[in-house]
Amino acid sequence: MKIITWIAAAALLGGVAVAGCDTHEGPMERAGEKMDRAAEKAGDAANDAAADAHRAADDAAAKAGEAADDAAAKAGEAAEKAGDAAERAGDAAHDATH
Repeated sequence: MKIITWIAAAALLGGVAVAGCDTHEGPMERAGEKMDRAAEKAGDAANDAAADAHRAADDAAAKAGEAADDAAAKAGEAAEKAGDAAERAGDAAHDATH
């Protein structure tokens, strides 16, 4: 009979202990939740930084493309002017020899 009393007492104490855990948050659980929130904030910050870097890279690439287009246009204009000057020089040489 004593064993049944001990088993009943252990079951009763175990039920009280489990019920107590469900209603109260311990310091380790609170610390774990704080760590979870901190990790989530760090992940969000990393994602934001990556998005900012991606936008900056896109902007830099667009500006580099525009600069290359401008340089190509200026080089084309310079080549055309050089061609015109060479043609005038050729015409002058032709006129000087005839």
